[in-house]
Amino acid sequence: MTTKVYDVVIIGAGSVGLPTAFFLAQAGLKPMVVDQFASPGQGSNKAAIGGIRATHSAPSKIRLCLHSLDVFSTWQETFGDDIEWYKGGYSFVAYREREERILKDLLKIQQAYGLNINWLDREALLDVIPDLNPDGLIGGTYSPEDGSASPLLSAHAFYTRARELGAEFRFRERVTGIIRRRGKVVGVRTDKGGYATGTVINAAGPWARAAARMAGLDVLVTPDSHEAGVTEPVARFLQPMVVDIRPAEGSRNYYFYQHGPGPIIFCITPEPPIVGTDRRETLSFLPMIARRMVDLMPKLCNIKVRRTWRGLYPMSPDGFPIVGHASELEGYIYAVGMCGQGYMLGPGVGQLLSHMVQDNLTPEDEEILEELSPYREFGGEEKLK
Repeated sequence: MTTKVYDVVIIGAGSVGLPTAFFLAQAGLKPMVVDQFASPGQGSNKAAIGGIRATHSAPSKIRLCLHSLDVFSTWQETFGDDIEWYKGGYSFVAYREREERILKDLLKIQQAYGLNINWLDREALLDVIPDLNPDGLIGGTYSPEDGSASPLLSAHAFYTRARELGAEFRFRERVTGIIRRRGKVVGVRTDKGGYATGTVINAAGPWARAAARMAGLDVLVTPDSHEAGVTEPVARFLQPMVVDIRPAEGSRNYYFYQHGPGPIIFCITPEPPIVGTDRRETLSFLPMIARRMVDLMPKLCNIKVRRTWRGLYPMSPDGFPIVGHASELEGYIYAVGMCGQGYMLGPGVGQLLSHMVQDNLTPEDEEILEELSPYREFGGEEKLK
């Protein structure tokens, strides 16, 4: 039997792997995606809450997410798929001088890279979000061009369009090894066969480190879990995603927004992190976040919660993605460590990977890759996780 040959094999059909397959196929290449789950987006992608913002603290993430926003916001117009894109914006609120100082300092970086974001004082912010608790409110940042979409619908859209362009997918199949010869990738071995390729992209999310070790490599990605929930749908009353970066017992920050069909979707960043792959819901999450959300927005006190769930964040040591070629193995590319922001980063990263595979990098691409290099000093820290 003849071994099938592909231009690229992607490990993982999730938030990064799906748009990457789409952009590679759109460029005329023949990618194949291998995923252990039964269908696209069934790993961490389906646990994402759907927020999409370019309001980050790092130039690389700002640039990548600006590209992502362009893709998400024009997808239905371009391809006809309703992915429930909603341009509601994002607002980071400040009730203390500490948060005011952090947010105002970051504005300099964000505006320097072209973001439409401004500081609003108390009254102006209440005009945008009338239901915020006004007691002690100083103000906050507001970026009206950020938004949200459905992770499940967009995963299906990327998958469908990639297949139409010739991308192939192998579900319920696990990569068991990378075939190498003289320091180069020459193929991929799975539990169901083998495929010839000169390029492998590790987009395995929380399982990125295991995928790297199959190639005799290592990458500093450790999963931890974050819990989220969704309420019953209600009439539209909230436009932007609201983010409160005040730390409290058990949590570093929390955020919530009203999704297009009407429910409030909410999430928390636990402190200390819950390291590991346990995705069982906890008894502590809902009482903790409910108190914080109702204190910030009293109007939420009577809304009914439908369900909660936990998803895995593939964390890097400094909170920034790891994207680039493996110097130890020609043809092996990392696209890992998205730190829970793979959904919003995915299309931008997918475009970048397409340029890398085609050896067609722009000066902006080169700058992004330098900042996200697998071989950087992991000494910094993401300010807006």
